[in-house]
Amino acid sequence: MIIEIPENSDFSIHNIPFGIFSTKGRSPRIGVAVGEHILDLAAVAELDVFDFNTALLEKDTLNDFISLGKEITTRVRKKIQYWLKNDDSVLAGKPELFVKQSEAQMHMPVAVGDYTDFYSSLEHATNVGKMFRDPENALLPNWKHIPVGYHGRASSIIVSGQPIYRPKGQTLPKGAEAPIFGPTQRLDFELEMGFICGKDTQLGESVSTKKAENHIFGLVLFNDWSARDIQKWEYVPLGPFLAKNFASSISPWVVTLEALEPFRIDGPKQEPEVLPYLQFEGAKNYDIDLEVSIAPEQGEETTVCFSNFKSMYWNMTQQLAHHTVNGCNINIGDMMASGTISGKEENSFGSMLELSWGGTKSIKLKDGSERKFIQDGDTVIMRGLAKKGDIRVGFGEVSTKVLPAK
Repeated sequence: MIIEIPENSDFSIHNIPFGIFSTKGRSPRIGVAVGEHILDLAAVAELDVFDFNTALLEKDTLNDFISLGKEITTRVRKKIQYWLKNDDSVLAGKPELFVKQSEAQMHMPVAVGDYTDFYSSLEHATNVGKMFRDPENALLPNWKHIPVGYHGRASSIIVSGQPIYRPKGQTLPKGAEAPIFGPTQRLDFELEMGFICGKDTQLGESVSTKKAENHIFGLVLFNDWSARDIQKWEYVPLGPFLAKNFASSISPWVVTLEALEPFRIDGPKQEPEVLPYLQFEGAKNYDIDLEVSIAPEQGEETTVCFSNFKSMYWNMTQQLAHHTVNGCNINIGDMMASGTISGKEENSFGSMLELSWGGTKSIKLKDGSERKFIQDGDTVIMRGLAKKGDIRVGFGEVSTKVLPAK
């Protein structure tokens, strides 16, 4: 092996995720995570080993690289795997091609033109329905027929490490007849995965479930920040607005769909049968362990949620097919988030709304403090890892600190 990769690394030889990094001496550019290091692809290109326009490896987003198409991007990934394994490859004896992750700054991996958030976990939708509506009829009539979603705000998607400010807005206090204005009292995370579109479509064109994977470049961890008290007052009749658009946080490394191939798994049985355009063949869910921790200021982190991406009722191919069935066009770099990923067990609920059951229960942290929702100074950390035998493919983390309202 050209470079040592720790046994428990998220970024094993099986992964090779793409991202944008910079250091004191290197402008933002494309790199690949390898163990605790980053392979600088712009520097590798100077060895004249790639058969495409390598100037795009010095761009500050992955969009142009992704636009080369999967045939080329997959070949680059496979070449890197071969070079890393081969002790006399083009990378041998060239430590200057690598930088330590600890010495690099990560940037937004893609320029996100449009962002859509889905609502595709049966358990999450049921929990929210029980809390806010009739517990006997928690799911709305359309939920098992369409992957419900809404168009979110692309400009406020930020990369891990960038703090957010507590949002302000209107809320209706319990028992009050008129709303008040101020900082949210119910700031929440939502544990999600996001996929990045890897192929443009034209207006009027639809993407079938069969072809959807050709349009998905890779995945990131996604924290869909939410202000629950603002949301409760504003969401009727048009859905989420200020409660969601103030920030969403993503992990910096994009794990390709090809790297996740070994972790394919069947999803939950869909009943009633879905309409023909949402039907699909094969295993379309992915077995990815997910967890969320909360670290108070100066305090040790406490893991508050253990979930798994495999539990999603609606899969990514169905989400993309539904999104485009009316002719809506998609562009490279567009982001689609899964919706909160909750499991059946209480400790697998993917939001504080569910973990605290609408604020009626407290979550104990290691420092003795308790949380119903996220407080100022808290850092929320999400991690994701897929494991099968000796194969490990991880996402690193998305970590975000909450600052007081401006």
